[in-house]
Amino acid sequence: MAELILSAFSDEYADGLEKQCQALKKFGIRYMEIRHADGKNVSLFTESDAVKVRKMLDSYGLKVSSVGSPIGKTLPEQADPILEERVFSAATILGAKYVRIFSFYSHDTDKSRRRDKTFAALEPVAALGEKYGILPCHENEANIYGESPENCLDILRFFGGKIGCVFDMGNFVLDGYDAWDAYLLLRDRIDYFHVKDALKTGAVVPPGKGEAKIKEILHDYRNRKENNVFITLEPHLQTFSGFNALVGKSFDNPYKYKNKEEAFTDAVNRLSELL
Repeated sequence: MAELILSAFSDEYADGLEKQCQALKKFGIRYMEIRHADGKNVSLFTESDAVKVRKMLDSYGLKVSSVGSPIGKTLPEQADPILEERVFSAATILGAKYVRIFSFYSHDTDKSRRRDKTFAALEPVAALGEKYGILPCHENEANIYGESPENCLDILRFFGGKIGCVFDMGNFVLDGYDAWDAYLLLRDRIDYFHVKDALKTGAVVPPGKGEAKIKEILHDYRNRKENNVFITLEPHLQTFSGFNALVGKSFDNPYKYKNKEEAFTDAVNRLSELL
């Protein structure tokens, strides 16, 4: 039976790194998927930034499960080799096992050509993973090549273990897919999970209150697998201006919070109940 090891995007609790660390300690969460620290995205970290962050984490007894990078959130021709190298260098200093990546947007309507461009842009990322000994893991998200479960599987098969899988059940729901069906297709290739819940109307809701089948998926994975796996809480409950436009849907989210701290706390508590 696999152990589900809880991690979190703690920048959804606070901008300041020390406040993030204090929150994780308070909730008993030992790992962080780092994305922003003191308002600075991890893709902009210098070596000295990464060392400073590592010292802060060490002082709180915390570790980094993965680096939540923005690699692949551009058009393929806008891929930035310097940024990509900087991310993997920082991940090494931070002791991360994984680097979260995406699979590029495209204006190309020719499916075959789009695939070729996407995979060509992912090749250097896979090579960096081999160079640094850190697995780049692809996350499903709207409008990138790997939005659908089938295209996620295509990426994983093509790169043959050089690119792993971050399974985000909430993103599949938001993009109109059945989370359980997506899980069944990708189950044997998942390296870790992002945990958020959502409704197909476009609302992101607390864990267990949507259609992402979090409890069923994690229960099945835990009972089928022997290897321990990170589950990173990414609640996205404190919605931001323009979110409706971003997901292309209009909705009234029934879950409203006064601030980031309240939203994050509710997500932690509800996920704890599910687990």
